[in-house]
Amino acid sequence: MQHTEDISEKTMDESKQGTALMLPDEAKKGGKKLFLESYGCAMNFADSEVVASILTKEGFSTTQNSAEADVILMNTCSIRDKAEQRVRKRLTEFRAQKKENPDLVVGILGCMAERLKKNLLEEEKLVDIVAGPDSYRDLPNLIEEVGTGQKAVNVLLSREETYADISPVRLDKGGISGFVSITRGCDNMCSFCVVPFTRGRERSRDPQTIVRECAEMFNAGYREVTLLGQNVNSYRYNLSAKGEIRDENLPTTNFAQLMEMVAQVSPDLRVRFSTSHPKDMGDDVLHIIAKNENIAPYIHLPVQSGHTDMLKRMNRGYSREWFLNRIEAIRNIVPDYAISTDIITGFCGETDEEHQATLSLMKEVKFSFAYMYQYSERPKTLAERKFEDNVPDALKKKRLQEVIELQLSHSLIHNESRIGKICKVLIEGFSKRSDDDLTGRDEQGTKNVFPKGTYKKGDYVMVKATSCTSATLIGEVVELVTPHPIQQIELK
Repeated sequence: MQHTEDISEKTMDESKQGTALMLPDEAKKGGKKLFLESYGCAMNFADSEVVASILTKEGFSTTQNSAEADVILMNTCSIRDKAEQRVRKRLTEFRAQKKENPDLVVGILGCMAERLKKNLLEEEKLVDIVAGPDSYRDLPNLIEEVGTGQKAVNVLLSREETYADISPVRLDKGGISGFVSITRGCDNMCSFCVVPFTRGRERSRDPQTIVRECAEMFNAGYREVTLLGQNVNSYRYNLSAKGEIRDENLPTTNFAQLMEMVAQVSPDLRVRFSTSHPKDMGDDVLHIIAKNENIAPYIHLPVQSGHTDMLKRMNRGYSREWFLNRIEAIRNIVPDYAISTDIITGFCGETDEEHQATLSLMKEVKFSFAYMYQYSERPKTLAERKFEDNVPDALKKKRLQEVIELQLSHSLIHNESRIGKICKVLIEGFSKRSDDDLTGRDEQGTKNVFPKGTYKKGDYVMVKATSCTSATLIGEVVELVTPHPIQQIELK
């Protein structure tokens, strides 16, 4: 997660953008080489693990050197124009390679493929494959089709596809933290968002496949899972949006129940979730977080704006007062909590009064972290069709900077309040600044840095904070947490 230290108009981890997937010992394998780059949110990176699983079963091996690839695939994001331009710029770097090797297959996957569809073939002359988020099973056929001299396109959206039966190939073998997708698509139709058009309608995975995947990860050494979805807390298996049972012969599972099922995999498996929608953050979810020690007391609750009129134009489905009621519920039910949020500046018609309302809401809540970015109009969205993008770019930037500066002060206040307290930290590895220090995140998702001692990656340690910055707690280990005796989980 990108914290407030990494300030810009970001909703994704910039350090991972353009990461090329590489599996262990793949360089030793023969057969066709796959170069797979990922851009965008955590969902895209999780989807790339699904793509890798599908293609490795077809005999492909992975490479981090595009020059030796037979197939280049880019898993893309369309949330802002900037994200799409980054992909287009990257494509130009493959032109010379394509000229030297006409048999090279270049494909665009994901949200950008779904949004632009066949237009990509015309706009980017070197692209051979365009495949949307629901068509990854078809990739072997699409690649074969290109081999016959055809361009290949599959951008059909599905009401059923969840890839539940595919075991993702983990990007990080020997990793500690990993993602598990539990829903796909979104039904909310927020006026600024392109996701419903690129990922389709909401659908939820069978809970048993989710629990099994989490258990497999735990057995492989992972000690933290993050449940993913465009609107993760709208998860409902065998239930309609109105709560009606779809099939009387099947059990029903809501998000709160699913979280508890995952938490029961092992007390040594920390459970997180992202991204949640305020309208689906019921008290049942909060009580499950409070009840289970290994469900992180960290809630990402995107507010977007602090003014009710603006929230109506955004089609968010709640008012300022309703959102603040949810904040109060979190404070009452979940002890020692952290709340992060998303904030958009410069949305269509934003007045100074509406901007000031956002700042005042921030002051009232004092979010622990935030993703902050200026509005970028996306084609086909309700906002593009209905409203004018009439806030000058300079004013968007000015308001964004005000939001950033305020949030930095709140993040610092949050971290300062934790100095002297002891928290449970999952060690992720060495600090970027020194091999004498280790780093990891505590229950609230805050990065902690402390002397390495005799501790190792994957250990839980109790750390006492002694100082801080706006993004990091600095401290010392007071105790190594002894793991529970049952380390291998029986898979059902």
